[in-house]
Amino acid sequence: MNSTPDQQAVDAAITSRRSIRAYLPTPVPRAELEQLLEVAARAPSGTNTQPWKVYVLSGAKRRELSERILAVHNDPAQAAGFTEEYAYYPRQWVSPFIERRRKVGWDLYALLGLTRDNKAGMAAQHGRNYDFFGAPVGLIFTIDRVMEQGSWLDYGMFLQNIMVAARGRGLDTCPQAAFTQYHKIIAEVLGLPANEALVCGMSLGYADHGKVENSLLTEREPVASFVNFVD
Repeated sequence: MNSTPDQQAVDAAITSRRSIRAYLPTPVPRAELEQLLEVAARAPSGTNTQPWKVYVLSGAKRRELSERILAVHNDPAQAAGFTEEYAYYPRQWVSPFIERRRKVGWDLYALLGLTRDNKAGMAAQHGRNYDFFGAPVGLIFTIDRVMEQGSWLDYGMFLQNIMVAARGRGLDTCPQAAFTQYHKIIAEVLGLPANEALVCGMSLGYADHGKVENSLLTEREPVASFVNFVD
């Protein structure tokens, strides 16, 4: 089937999206961020509730948040006192999800030369989440606590729109559930009102293609393995 230039552009934006874990320090203009978020906000939501709220961090505030979280994360005794506000992952892992989770983790560590016995190296790599992997822009997403599961589904489409719109502008991203463990610190640093719950964070900027971790390309199941055509 022949595709049009519009189809090619959209497909390229979607298929080139990857979780980028190393960024150049190149700033992203505020006007470009505002335009990107305006486009992303065209995501559908039930009865047009638009449940998303975004905090865009750069400069001193981004550094403050990273330093506050890392100070706790790097102290296991302190970190043990912080837990996620909601369960992002299943409480009990089963096949095939556990195998996929392990594979992507070990594929990344292999690129970085980290072996199973290098616990310190793996912890340090995980800690890079909280510096937004060096990205100049960090995004923190919240949702009003009154919203239910359907609004979280809507929120996912908004997040995807951000990531795809970023690719259309030559930018890259990494959505990060890692921030959920430290929602109390984030609420304090950003002055979040009590009615807002943390959804996730996201790194955004220009990828550093010289870093080996950015060569990771995760696998996807073929269509035949997850689709049933019912006539």
